[in-house]
Amino acid sequence: MARLSDRLKGIIGDRTANALLKVFGMETLEDLLRHYPRRYAVRGEFSDISGLLEGDEVTVLAEIAAVKVRRANGRNILEVNVTDGSAVMSLTFFNQPWREKELKIGKTGMFAGKVGSFNGKRQLSHPDYQLIPDGDDVDSALAGFAGKFLPVYPAGGKMPSWKISQCIDLVLDSLDEVSDYLPGEVLTQFDYPSLIDAFKNIHKPESLEDAQLARERLTFDEAILLQLLLAQRRAELKSLTATPRKISTDGLVSTFESRLPFEFTDGQREINEEISKDMQEPHPMHRLLQGEVGSGKTVIALRAMLSVIESGGQAALLAPTEVLAVQHFKTISKLLGELANAGTLQGTGEGTQIALLTGSLNTAQRREALGKIANGEAGLVIGTHALISEGVEFHDLALVVVDEQHRFGVEQRDALRMKADKPAHLLVMTATPIPRTVAMTIFGDLDLSTLRELPGGRSPITTHVIPVREKPHFLDRAWERIKEEVAKGHQAYIVAPRISDSGDEEGSSTKVKISAADIAMAKLMGDEEFSDEISNYEIAGDAKMTSVEVLAPMLATGALKGLRLAPLHGRQSSELKDETMSAFANGEIDVLVSTTVIEVGVDVANASVMVIMDADRFGVSQLHQLRGRVGRGSTPGLCLLVSGAEQDSPAMARLIAVAGTLDGFELSRIDLDQRREGDVLGRAQSGTKSHLRLLRVLRDEDLIDQAREVATKLISQDPKLEAHSELAAQVKLLRAQERSAFLDKG
Repeated sequence: MARLSDRLKGIIGDRTANALLKVFGMETLEDLLRHYPRRYAVRGEFSDISGLLEGDEVTVLAEIAAVKVRRANGRNILEVNVTDGSAVMSLTFFNQPWREKELKIGKTGMFAGKVGSFNGKRQLSHPDYQLIPDGDDVDSALAGFAGKFLPVYPAGGKMPSWKISQCIDLVLDSLDEVSDYLPGEVLTQFDYPSLIDAFKNIHKPESLEDAQLARERLTFDEAILLQLLLAQRRAELKSLTATPRKISTDGLVSTFESRLPFEFTDGQREINEEISKDMQEPHPMHRLLQGEVGSGKTVIALRAMLSVIESGGQAALLAPTEVLAVQHFKTISKLLGELANAGTLQGTGEGTQIALLTGSLNTAQRREALGKIANGEAGLVIGTHALISEGVEFHDLALVVVDEQHRFGVEQRDALRMKADKPAHLLVMTATPIPRTVAMTIFGDLDLSTLRELPGGRSPITTHVIPVREKPHFLDRAWERIKEEVAKGHQAYIVAPRISDSGDEEGSSTKVKISAADIAMAKLMGDEEFSDEISNYEIAGDAKMTSVEVLAPMLATGALKGLRLAPLHGRQSSELKDETMSAFANGEIDVLVSTTVIEVGVDVANASVMVIMDADRFGVSQLHQLRGRVGRGSTPGLCLLVSGAEQDSPAMARLIAVAGTLDGFELSRIDLDQRREGDVLGRAQSGTKSHLRLLRVLRDEDLIDQAREVATKLISQDPKLEAHSELAAQVKLLRAQERSAFLDKG
């Protein structure tokens, strides 16, 4: 008898096992059993051939209606017509005359292949097939089929659904007793079947109720294993020793608060207290702060950083781009005033100094910054990936703040935290959550603080979609609106998805075709390979996207002639980018034509209008981030989403959803629902690469809550799961997977 960990080759043969490995990456019996049906066909219910489209990979259940052999071009051609009662499809076999002996009129079978067309008729060329035994009598043949419900599996290549089903039948028949890793009390609590029964009932159900319960049990398995891993991780973090950081009533934090030109909102005060309480504990804080664009996360983070500086430590703020790092440096310096000049004639005795560390610093500037960081003179350090580089040493790193956390890999965050002598407190921030952030939030990866309330003085933003395919003249009106706003003394952003239209950017003439969705998702993750600085990719099957280098001069000499207009993108030098942003912030530029380098952190209160070209090329959350750059002052903001997408397309539906609400949290759920959660344990941002086979974070929120309760109880009673060795082994296996390293280093 076989075990779940056994290799497939021993059960189904080398050829079939190799095909499963090639198509699906399956190696063990368990791999195959966890390839679940996507749906079930009721026994005797024929497929609808009439609805099949050319190019579809299909498996149909049909009856042979006619068989004919003919010769053409020296070849024997066997034509078999099959029907499901509503339409006829042709099956074609070349030089295989022996098949005429088994493909008899009246027999019923499952036929799999890619739908083609010949002389206006649907056809499958050289399909795989399995005939139903005793097919002369259809009723008895169907009755002889295993199970009332026929599983339909995700299929591909040489592995059609029926062949996968055959393999699973062989595996189920060969299995010995399967030990169940779920404790008996959990099975009883939720009335779940055993693991072996769950496998049998999801693949060969006697009823749809049996299949549903099996699916629920296997979905719960995914949730409980993740929750146990997360619970263990939280327990491990609490076992680490950190230096408590207590805020005094008359220290640096109090002085800072008294000098603020505004009052904290109720939400900000609540989160301030949560963070203060965390950092007074003897173990490191591990908190996610998520909040709407413009909700005031930066000032919360600054208060937290000042609290560790007050107690003698240092704080580091890690930003994903130099533009954002410089913006943070200026914003924080302005908020602190003389408190940021300790040790100088402009400073006070209770303040600190701020060091900025980026890749563009010259040797002298870098040496000065590194010296202040190493000797503790700079209590607050702001930087990009340069903070992680070799040679950066801190005097006493107590708090790491990561802004726009989805733009970093966990290894990068961990590399900065490892520069601390003792485990540093960690605060990661994000504006509107992107799908992976939502997933991790629901799973409880981090202690969560949510800031929904916007500070007073923020103006509303109105969003409209401009469907240029149907109404091209609307775009002319968009340029007019920009001129009207500039005439009132305001400024504008125009965002384009590309830097250039050049076919050989960065010296490469080889373009890799990739989908627009993949590029958008990669950009959201901050992958350098797909960043605005590198344009070695083409959108497969799509028209050219608007580029900054083409659009900016075209507008400057055309629709926006006479306005002060400047381009901004990631391939410009750091000096030029900084000069351009400073000029825009100072009101010396009317219109900034930019890529998404302005997506996060750029704060120009006078900007009142934004036009996003090819808006359908961006994700929902990214669009929300972008429009958050306007309406930051007292003037209402206007965001115009320009798109050539079809009116009834999913892309247009996304844009209409963005235009319909300013609730970023609702938009994040729409984004997640459309793109799925990605790999919760890895870097895949969304789509089909998910580690999760059945679990969906929106659909299964209640089940996830149940799993969290069970996991928390189990770990509190038995942190290492010593009393549940099978369950501990499953969690250990999950932890050992390469993808879980992202989570473990957290």
